[in-house]
Amino acid sequence: MFKLDNKVAIVTGSGSKKGIGRTIALTLAEQGATVVVADLNLDGIADTVTAIKEAGGTAYGVELNVTSQASVDTMVEEVLSEFGRIDILINNAGISQKVTVEDMTIEDITKVFNVNMFGLFLCTQAVLKPMKEQKFGRIVSLSSVSAKRGGGVFGGAHYSASKAAVLGFSKNLAREVALDGITVNCVAPGLVNTDIWKLLPEELASNVIAGIPMGRPGETEEIAAAIAFLASEEASYITGEEIDINGGSHMD
Repeated sequence: MFKLDNKVAIVTGSGSKKGIGRTIALTLAEQGATVVVADLNLDGIADTVTAIKEAGGTAYGVELNVTSQASVDTMVEEVLSEFGRIDILINNAGISQKVTVEDMTIEDITKVFNVNMFGLFLCTQAVLKPMKEQKFGRIVSLSSVSAKRGGGVFGGAHYSASKAAVLGFSKNLAREVALDGITVNCVAPGLVNTDIWKLLPEELASNVIAGIPMGRPGETEEIAAAIAFLASEEASYITGEEIDINGGSHMD
């Protein structure tokens, strides 16, 4: 089940070792997808591509700045030229910033929204035409538990707002493209065991863990597994949904 053979998947922000994008890319490749590793970090792209190939998968690296229309369009054109199709888009690229509303600047808000929402919009819009033409597509975007419970771990209000915008955008888009064979869903991770989590002060980390009924952070593989399911044929009747993956720290 959940095999992705003959599917071409773009994973944005999958060059960084700090987040979950690399695990997502590896997981999709393990399921048989040809994975396009798209990131600003050229060294990170090379590392992820190498890791996929060493594991027996197929990968292709593309430099991508999600905040640039030209960069996004070039990436999509390159992928279509190389493979002739785009089946899956995983909108993983994102940034955060810990700052209070009182201290926040318009530049702070703009920077976070440019990546987390506007960059996601550019990438999503760019793949819709080829997906509509082939009457198949899977778009999975990463929101956050912060979008639903109002922060509490890393980001400020602008981060929570940007991730909430991802949910609203995705639900509306799901309605627009449902008859084109395209599903649009989100995952909303809670605390995940990445290098970023390890930067938290010990006292704050303990407080965060205390608020998770399962008593631990999630693993990147647990997030990637849900994404692989949503990208599969078996999830063909699921659209406009978000899957909360947070160990019980937020339930609705």
